[in-house]
Amino acid sequence: MIREFFLGFIKIHILHYASKKAVCGVWLIKELKRHGYAVGPSTVYPTLHRLEKVGYLKSKKVVVGGKRKIFYEITARGLKALGKSKGKIEELVNEVLKNKGASQHE
Repeated sequence: MIREFFLGFIKIHILHYASKKAVCGVWLIKELKRHGYAVGPSTVYPTLHRLEKVGYLKSKKVVVGGKRKIFYEITARGLKALGKSKGKIEELVNEVLKNKGASQHE
């Protein structure tokens, strides 16, 4: 169950990074590890493919140093999803970490 929660966080991280610049899988793996996620190619690449399939990312193939890499950029649909996610994140943080709104549920 924890893995499912983290996969949601990872998707939001990916959309966030892709909204700043084009990203590739290798870079994302390193960046996510820097944030404490123990992920590898078997998690990151299928997630990138799913985000592309639903229209949140678009890919482009680039040759860098003689090697073919695939970079992902956020789409308008992805930006919309990221914006909605940010609102939900803010609400969650306020309720869970800052205990705002606790009296509403008691």
